[in-house]
Amino acid sequence: MPLDALLRPVTRPDEVAFEVCASLASIDRSHWNACFPGEAEAYDYLLAVERAGIPGFEFRYVVGMADGRIVAAMPAFLTRYGLETTMDSRRFRDAMMRVRGLWSNFLMLPLACLGSPCTETGYPGFHPDIPAARRADLFDQLIEAFETRARTAGYTLLALKDVPKPLPGELAAIIAARRYTEMAGLPTAALDIDFPDLDGYFARLSAATRKDLRRKLKARKAVRIERRSDLGPYRERAMELYRQTRERSEWQFEDLTLAYFEGLLAGLPGQSFVTMYFVEEQLVATNFLIRNDRTLIDKFFCMDVDKGRPFNLYYLSWIDNVEYCLREGLTRYQSGQAYYDNKVRLGSRLGANSMFFRHSNPLLQRVFRLAAPYLAIATPGEDRSEDE
Repeated sequence: MPLDALLRPVTRPDEVAFEVCASLASIDRSHWNACFPGEAEAYDYLLAVERAGIPGFEFRYVVGMADGRIVAAMPAFLTRYGLETTMDSRRFRDAMMRVRGLWSNFLMLPLACLGSPCTETGYPGFHPDIPAARRADLFDQLIEAFETRARTAGYTLLALKDVPKPLPGELAAIIAARRYTEMAGLPTAALDIDFPDLDGYFARLSAATRKDLRRKLKARKAVRIERRSDLGPYRERAMELYRQTRERSEWQFEDLTLAYFEGLLAGLPGQSFVTMYFVEEQLVATNFLIRNDRTLIDKFFCMDVDKGRPFNLYYLSWIDNVEYCLREGLTRYQSGQAYYDNKVRLGSRLGANSMFFRHSNPLLQRVFRLAAPYLAIATPGEDRSEDE
């Protein structure tokens, strides 16, 4: 099919063939990445996630094919979702978990979701030759293909995870026309590296923050920092630090495996690394990061609070990452979701994301629409005092 045929509105159902694939390995890497230009969490990262064996998740990939190449694509996943996952009330979540100890399926719904549980944002990708006027139609077909497969497999709750705002109006209209309910998601924090050096960065901060940060950085002399492309002899300790950090977290969706961390490091050569922080030769914190030619993404900072807190390791890692961006000529340091007060204080801006959901039962969908404000996670204001 010639390219000019792809640029016209779809008039025949066979112009673009959509399919839902069970493995990214069955999809051409260059064709997938062409739809997501500039994305650090691209093919290699998603494949590492798929191969990590994360409990409770199955991964899918929706692709629209025409003329032997992908013209539209989006990752997806299947899981059983507990409605308490995003609730702010810890007491209510704990009560639901006690009930679930007696009734394992209590408020657990089969969820089919476009996006990925291991990326901070989820959005459809399109081949660069596809103009904006054509993309809404392709997006509609993509969602239809995924919904059809999900319904056939018995998934009653459909969703789109962490769609960055503002979504182009024509794409937002497709989601609304399919009667999805919008719910606020966690914003993504990012620092623009548009200063020439560390002094330039400090000049952007308030006087009180500059003073506090310089005081905290005095602990650097007692800390050894090592950047590695593998976990080496520290595999068990790295997972111990992850478990400790996860147990402290208010929000627990996926439970990552050693295979995830090792796959992240091995599957993205030259684009992933772990920074290790040692005090008296003991590993007390790890920071897993990925990058491309523009952006550094801080995926996980894991710390032994009792041993790391006296050395201000969160702040040391922040400055180490800013300095890395400066050395490498990167222009964006993306520090992730949650713990916003510190990140805003350190100069980050917050990019809004939205969740969209729809239940196949119209009555339940009305109930969920009314309950949406109570199911959403409150955004800024979380406390990270344990890291200070």
